[in-house]
Amino acid sequence: MSKTVRWGLLGTGRIARDFATALRATPGASIAAVASREHATAAAFAADFDIPLALGSYDGLAACPDVDVVYIGTPHALHADNALTMLAGGKGVLCEKPFALNRAQAATVVLLVFFLLLGGDTFKRKLVQLTGPSLSKRKITVNILDDINRSIQKYMLMLLTTNLLVALLSWAAFGWIGLDNPAAWAAVAGLLHIVPYLGPVVTAVATGIAAFLQFESLTVALLVAGASLAIATLVGTFVTTWMVGRIAHMNSAAVFISLLFWGWLWGVWGMLLSIPIIVIVKVVSQHVEQLHPMAELLGD
Repeated sequence: MSKTVRWGLLGTGRIARDFATALRATPGASIAAVASREHATAAAFAADFDIPLALGSYDGLAACPDVDVVYIGTPHALHADNALTMLAGGKGVLCEKPFALNRAQAATVVLLVFFLLLGGDTFKRKLVQLTGPSLSKRKITVNILDDINRSIQKYMLMLLTTNLLVALLSWAAFGWIGLDNPAAWAAVAGLLHIVPYLGPVVTAVATGIAAFLQFESLTVALLVAGASLAIATLVGTFVTTWMVGRIAHMNSAAVFISLLFWGWLWGVWGMLLSIPIIVIVKVVSQHVEQLHPMAELLGD
């Protein structure tokens, strides 16, 4: 698409300079503004990179109508507050890792993004308007957004289905072995199965410890832990893989690499978001001619 994305830079440190240097060489992107806590610092940065607007406050960047997306390159302790400020101003956000310092901050940012997504029609109309007056470009944008919406809905259905299946099979296995409170442990197994790889391991360890305390037998503890891992592996290998393939026609290597990358970048939150992110990347790549090689790489 020919529409130029207008970037705002939050912060003027070394990493912001590296990002600005790379962004200037990126087609379809321009740096519209830079903000710092001191106007003189922002002005010096703007002069170095020919940026038309220098701002002496972060709030000024959030309110700037000439900025579409904000890159956050401030110190780690400020990331969550800066991201919330920019999101509240209606800006897209690209944040250096980590985007939060603790679970509470991470949950706050994720919840804000969730509620912003509830107003999807509003942002959908704005995105379509940004593509320009061309009917063909607007049509492509609408198709991309609709495909993303359908893929994410199918992914959420897949999560619900596989987690319920894990819970039911775990309930049957734990009940057959004689573990106390099998329904409660099955519910835990289903909930933790949301987190790929790590969730089933935590479930296996927890149920194994519970079994050892109840039966005072290492053999039974290993049986319970093994049954938990076997169920998660069975569902993950056959049911989840099949359903993800049907949803987005993704190859398993791409899904696993996405999981590793986003897990390294954002921890557990990255693991939760890895598949939706890679699905969105593939959908966009399928509709943008220049990105067709990426779609081919991610496809099955």
